[in-house]
Amino acid sequence: MSDYMNGTGIQYHLRIKKGDVGKYVILPGDPKRVPVIAGFLDDAEQIADSREYLTYTGHIDGTPVSVTSTGIGGPSASIAMEELYKCGADTFIRMGTCGGIALPVMGGDAVIATGAVRMDGTSREYAPIEFPAVADYEVVTAIKEASEKMGVRHHLGIVQCKDSFYGQHNPEIMPVSYELQNKWEAWKRLGVLASEMESATLFTVASFLRARCGSVFFVVGNQEREALGMDNPKLHDTTQICHLAVESIRTLIQHDIKTGRI
Repeated sequence: MSDYMNGTGIQYHLRIKKGDVGKYVILPGDPKRVPVIAGFLDDAEQIADSREYLTYTGHIDGTPVSVTSTGIGGPSASIAMEELYKCGADTFIRMGTCGGIALPVMGGDAVIATGAVRMDGTSREYAPIEFPAVADYEVVTAIKEASEKMGVRHHLGIVQCKDSFYGQHNPEIMPVSYELQNKWEAWKRLGVLASEMESATLFTVASFLRARCGSVFFVVGNQEREALGMDNPKLHDTTQICHLAVESIRTLIQHDIKTGRI
């Protein structure tokens, strides 16, 4: 069916092949963020542009690093990870935006996911629902260290991963409002930090592939703070979180060199 299966080695969706990408990959959702992230790399060049998947490869201190957009949600993100892995990638940092849930999480902060609530559909086609979606410890540690070095206010903890953006923002109009609203209250009581749309899928797929994956998010705003009449800054400039993702990869590479992983 695909060019890859026909022997060319080119992946069907991403249009990449072995040698095109590094072992380390940053995964934004929006293709427009790819050249921004690539701007923090050395000698970055566009490798492929297919569907929602835009790929650049450059270097950090001589080590090849790639950036590939995934689009929105779990299905397209899982395809990106699968095809990148087939081409040699084994360490991933998902970066993007999120909406705060816990009251201390404010617009402009960073959220580093240690695990994700599996309210997505894609991860269920990889693992039973009892299997946890957990970030790789080494990746989480590298993101935290880079955040501290850059002076970025950050939070570590669980995020909620869903498939319906408007199911979060307008749950009361949905036919299953009773479920969405009740579960949202549960996430609040459990201390879930924020809501986003890819981590549960990526963490589960990474577990299956024996790859490493972590996530870091820029908080756009917090609807719970707004509902309570609290200060709720709404910010949209993701440049700093793009830079943070690159510095997190740099930190991880340095760690991997010290431990002999590369």
